[in-house]
Amino acid sequence: MWKLAVALVIGMTEIASAQTEKAIVAGGCFWCVESDFEAVRGVKGVVSGYTGGSLQDPTYEDHEGHYEAVEITFDSSVISYAELISKFLRSVDVVDAGGQFCDRGPAYRTAIFVADDTQRSAAVKAIAAAEGTLGQEIVTPVKTAGKFWIAETYHQDYYKGTNIVLTRAGPKKQSNAYKFYRKACGRDERLRNLWGSEAFKP
Repeated sequence: MWKLAVALVIGMTEIASAQTEKAIVAGGCFWCVESDFEAVRGVKGVVSGYTGGSLQDPTYEDHEGHYEAVEITFDSSVISYAELISKFLRSVDVVDAGGQFCDRGPAYRTAIFVADDTQRSAAVKAIAAAEGTLGQEIVTPVKTAGKFWIAETYHQDYYKGTNIVLTRAGPKKQSNAYKFYRKACGRDERLRNLWGSEAFKP
């Protein structure tokens, strides 16, 4: 009986592991992508970081060549990789090749970093479907995933922070500073204008 119980626990653990997958995407400011996708049903966690470049141990002060990106851990029995990428595409400005919203430059471009051919196929199909919906060419590339470097601790869950930070509107609690930044950048307004009713929803 004891051996059977152990076997069942191991089997259940293996099933749970098999259902947990990871997706890496870049969508401009990683604070915003993290905030968006932590609210998605089936997502177990989102980590901010850097990827796509050759620099070793990148930092916020020096991540030249890298994208600001997030690693999303999700339960594929609840949400598929294809569904996740479909949501991602509708959470960013997929026709802007120069950055995202008020964040400009190579580090803030959009991209999908795939781990294997299965993810690549799903991402390519999701982009094609989104282009059909949008009626415009999507400039978000599909790239082979490399090393994902986790960003500094103070960047993780920035949108939930309680520290007081200085903004253009004066001192604010970090969570309120994040809201101020996001609104000032026009992120959500642009998504509504671009995608209409298709715009990202958790």
